[in-house]
Amino acid sequence: MTLIDRRNDTVAGSKYIVLRDIRHARSTHFSDRSDTKSDTKSDRSDTKVGGPQRRSLESIAGMLDRIGCGYLVLNREKRVIEWNAAAQDTLERQGEAADTAGELSIALRRLVANVPVHFQPGSLSWVVIRSRGDRPVILNEMGVIAPDGTSIVALLDRENTSAANPLTLQRMFGLTSAETQLALRLAHGDAPLDIARSWHLSRTTIRSQLASLFAKTETKRQAELVALLGRISVLP
Repeated sequence: MTLIDRRNDTVAGSKYIVLRDIRHARSTHFSDRSDTKSDTKSDRSDTKVGGPQRRSLESIAGMLDRIGCGYLVLNREKRVIEWNAAAQDTLERQGEAADTAGELSIALRRLVANVPVHFQPGSLSWVVIRSRGDRPVILNEMGVIAPDGTSIVALLDRENTSAANPLTLQRMFGLTSAETQLALRLAHGDAPLDIARSWHLSRTTIRSQLASLFAKTETKRQAELVALLGRISVLP
């Protein structure tokens, strides 16, 4: 179950929407600062939309957060009004300043400067980043999934991997603690023999744990197991 707690930070001049679940608290930033009075008016009108549309926005934001994906919520003027920590980290890896709504807006414009893109109101746009300096690939999903006048931009960094919730893995497949940690290391891209060395275990022990993982998850190969773990990473 997710609880939503809105806070004011008078020092930073920002508001925070904290999405809390059984794993950990996540912080989503909402900016009520803008460069002009007209911007302030449009930002406030966008973020005060309630009901199903607002809940839909929060659900999408929570899902993107769980898979380690950065997101930016844009208002009608295509300026950032909400974001998460992963979005800041992603843009900072691109060499951009990303501490405020204004800096994030500028960083996004620079990121997609050489790519034809139009962020449609009510849409979800995926910006896939390959490496620093490369042109991103942009995919658009249409549909009313955000409050009127706003759009969501998801930043997917191919070099950044997310992990499944260890408790979810244990509950779904009945894994032991050792099997769970092995699964997470494999999902991160580590080789079984490298894991054995780092844990000071024999090859036989690691192979036994891997065989148990295959049996419990009903997979037959390491690549199949890793693909399954990637899909499960979206679960709470």
